[in-house]
Amino acid sequence: MSESSTDDELTPEQQARKAKAEAEQKRREALAQRIRENPGEALKSEFSASFLTLLDKGRLSIAVSTYQAGQVVLLRADQGKLNTHFCSFNRPMGIAAKDNRLVIGTNNEVHEFRNTPAVAPKVEPKGRHDACFIPRSIHYTGNIDIHELDFAGDELWIVNTRFSCLSTLDLDHSFVPRWRPPWVSAYAIEDRCHLNGLCVVDDRPRYVTALGRTDTAGGWRENKNAGGLLYDIVRDKVLVEGLSMPHSPRWYRDRVWFLESGYGALSWYDPKTTKTERLAQMPGFTRGLDFVDKYAIVGLSQVRETNTFEGIPITSDGSDRRSGVWIIDLDTGETVGLLRFSDAVEEIFAVKVLPGLTFPSLLEPGHPLIGSSYVLPDEALREVAQPTA
Repeated sequence: MSESSTDDELTPEQQARKAKAEAEQKRREALAQRIRENPGEALKSEFSASFLTLLDKGRLSIAVSTYQAGQVVLLRADQGKLNTHFCSFNRPMGIAAKDNRLVIGTNNEVHEFRNTPAVAPKVEPKGRHDACFIPRSIHYTGNIDIHELDFAGDELWIVNTRFSCLSTLDLDHSFVPRWRPPWVSAYAIEDRCHLNGLCVVDDRPRYVTALGRTDTAGGWRENKNAGGLLYDIVRDKVLVEGLSMPHSPRWYRDRVWFLESGYGALSWYDPKTTKTERLAQMPGFTRGLDFVDKYAIVGLSQVRETNTFEGIPITSDGSDRRSGVWIIDLDTGETVGLLRFSDAVEEIFAVKVLPGLTFPSLLEPGHPLIGSSYVLPDEALREVAQPTA
C-alpha cells in the first residue's frame, strides 16, 4: 500500500510551493471559464501593421498553439485586417505540417488533418477560404506530454517528454520509442531530462533540445536555470550546454537556431565554426519558432512565477513580459512586427508558418461539415453515380 504525506508532514517550503501550485491551478481554471463564456473578449489581440503586411505580401498564414488557453489559432490577413480563428483542443502543443497534412499533438492524442480544398468554399464566410483542414485520424497515445512534432520524410516523429525519448506511431501501440538521449538509462514515466525540441534535417531527426543532462525523475528541475543543451543526434554530441531552458531547434540559413527561453532570446549555432550567439532578446519566454525569408517568427509567453518557471532570468529580473508572436529581422536582430495577446492567452508553445495558404480553415472534430464531406480516390470518383432528381 502506498503512503502519501499530509500537509502537516510537509516542510514550510513544500507547503508554500503546494499553495502556489493550487492557486495557479484555480487561476487557470478561471481563465478557461472566461474563454468558454466570452471567447471574443477573452481571446482578443492587437498587432502591428507590419505583422499584417508579412501575412498579406508573403501570401501565408500562421498556426499557433496555446495549451494554457486550450486553443489552436490561425492568424490570417483579411482585407486589411488581422483575422484570428480559434479552434478548441485539450492542451494543444506541437504542430507539424507537410504538403496537405497538418498534425496537432494534444494532452492524450495526436490529431491529423488533411487539406481538402473542395470543402473550403462551403466554410462560412463562403468564398473566402483557400484551404480547409478536416480531421482524418486521432491516435491515442496516453498522456506522454507531447512537445514538438515533425515529419522525417512521410513519417511523423514526436518528442515524448514524459518518457524522455523520440517516438513514432503505429496502429498497435500507444507509441514506438525510436531514440533516447545517451544519458537516459531507461524508458520511464519520469520526464528525466525534459526533452522538448526536435529539428529534422534532410528527412532525418538531427537536433534536439533538453533542459538537463539528467537521469532521475524530474532531475532537470534542479538546474533548470542553466542546465539546458542543444544536441546533435547524428554526431552523438552536445553542441551547446549551459543554456537556460532551450526550446525549438531549427535548421535555417546553414545554422541551427534555437530559443533560449529563460532569457527570452533567439540564438544560433554555426556547425562550421562552432560559434554560438544570442541574436535578439524579447519581452517574454520564447518558445515556438519558424522562418519566412529573412525573418524569424517567434512565440512569446508571459509565464508566471510557478514552480516550473521560478528562478530563471526572465522571471527573476522583474521585467515586463508579453504573450504573442514577434517578428525578428535575422540580419539585425530587431523586432519588426508583432501580435500581442492582451487578455486570457498567456502561454504560446508552437508557431507554424503555412506558406501559400492565405485564409485556411481548421474544422474541429464535430463540425457539421465533416458529416457531409467525402474524399474518395480518383478511380472511385469516376464510378460515383450522380444524384437523381
